Amino acid sequence: MERDVNRSTRSGKFVKESTAERDPQHTTTEHVDGSAGDREVHRSAGTGRFVTETTSELHESTTATQKL
Repeated sequence: MERDVNRSTRSGKFVKESTAERDPQHTTTEHVDGSAGDREVHRSAGTGRFVTETTSELHESTTATQKL
């Protein structure tokens, strides 16, 4: 099942499309098609929030990298 999902960049939680349209600076749209893509995102393992690549490199033990 191929679709786009929206997540809050602050909490990492799924948000409605209307929320993503209203607050594009704090949301990201991910394309989900069942196969790993070429885009990587980094998340805090503790909070689920998105973090920068630099933060991920500095705190490898507490971050997770996802391929989208």
